[in-house]
Amino acid sequence: MSQLDTASAPGRTPAWRYAIGMFGTSIPINMIKGSMITFYVDILGLDVRAYGVVMVIYAVIDALDNPLLGHLSDRTRTRFGRRRPWLLVGAPMLAACMIAFFSAPTSLQGIGLVLWFAVFAILCEAFDSMLNANYGALLPELYPQERDRAVANGLRQGFQLVALVISLAVTPLLTTQVFGTEDSTQGFQITAIIYGAVALVVIVFMALGARERPRYSTRERPLLLPSVWSIVRNRMFWTVGLTGACYGIAMALVLSGIQLYVRYSLGLPVGNAFYLQGIVILISAGGLVVWTRVVARRGALWAWRLAFAVLAAGFAALFFATDLVTAIAAGVLVGAGWSGMLATNDLIVARVLDADAARNGEHREGLFLSAFGFFGRLNGIVTGLALTSLGVFFGYNSGDDPGGDPGLAFRMYLCVYPFVLTTIGAVAARLISVPIETPPEAAEPVEPVEPPPAGPVDESAGERPR
Repeated sequence: MSQLDTASAPGRTPAWRYAIGMFGTSIPINMIKGSMITFYVDILGLDVRAYGVVMVIYAVIDALDNPLLGHLSDRTRTRFGRRRPWLLVGAPMLAACMIAFFSAPTSLQGIGLVLWFAVFAILCEAFDSMLNANYGALLPELYPQERDRAVANGLRQGFQLVALVISLAVTPLLTTQVFGTEDSTQGFQITAIIYGAVALVVIVFMALGARERPRYSTRERPLLLPSVWSIVRNRMFWTVGLTGACYGIAMALVLSGIQLYVRYSLGLPVGNAFYLQGIVILISAGGLVVWTRVVARRGALWAWRLAFAVLAAGFAALFFATDLVTAIAAGVLVGAGWSGMLATNDLIVARVLDADAARNGEHREGLFLSAFGFFGRLNGIVTGLALTSLGVFFGYNSGDDPGGDPGLAFRMYLCVYPFVLTTIGAVAARLISVPIETPPEAAEPVEPVEPPPAGPVDESAGERPR
């Protein structure tokens, strides 16, 4: 490394300053995902079949625009860095769209309600993708070593869990008791305004403090089609991405259905979701410390495999809960498994990014993470189809037409479907091998004077025993 490189290297970004950004990015999207079914289907009367169609369409659109957003981020060259401009633009746009999403006029019916839901659901997910592609791309760049990543990731997941306590557990109380009632929409609108303002301030604060590494912005701007082709030919992209999707889809089902599980399956007021979600999130927050230590001792891959198995067991236990006490007891196990996935899943993905950078000589974390986001977009398709299946098998079509056994319907939605997905993920994780942590080429990138050699690095190396 030359003296010039050393002199121009930016100072280190404090882990807490980066991690707090997760608080800002998590509040809006988790309020949306956690309350959209209650708001649109149960209160406004949107038919679940229309909901399912919209979710499939927006998932397809979002899967297509994600790689484009990540690629544009990788190609961005400004004196403020590659990622920060996108963060500063995306934050106010997401806040505004979230407020509009929960401001649907109660007079809307039929196609008008469907269009309002579709437009703002798609816009919210698009701006959330813009934020998270850039925010996530900063993790491997700011913290090249896995131990540092584990600390930063543990902190940001802790901030995410705090955001989840607010956006999921506290939201039902705010929307139904503080600012509104069980059957009104006013509480959702006021809560969305408050959350949007908080998220905007936090994201801007984080973005202004992130010290990107200039050497990661090579003069060569990666081309879209060759980059996409290189990624889709990467076997680890498919194996890790599809396995991680089993976890992501399972949690998307849980977050979107928990309020109606409490209402119909447990026979309690929606406000009681506060206690169930609160316990799960608190257990997850406390577990991050334990799982971070497990990662340090046994490695991310070993911990990732164990977390999958614990999470699957938690969903099995939740199916048999009959009241709030037994649901909370099962939720403790769910929280432990969820905590393990939060602590490890991004570390597994980061190893794949490192291997790609070492092989190709380009840091295209934005495109790669957005490509991984394709699997996340499956959440919308599966949750839409899963909700539609409740109408087919159990007769639940909306809050106005809940069918003969909505309690069993939401046990299926919240417990059985996630259990099947996480069991598949646990088995697949046992068969996956990921690269050794942080290849030197990825940890200390230096822009080459000559084109990088064409020969690939060894991708077959599995995790070394510790």
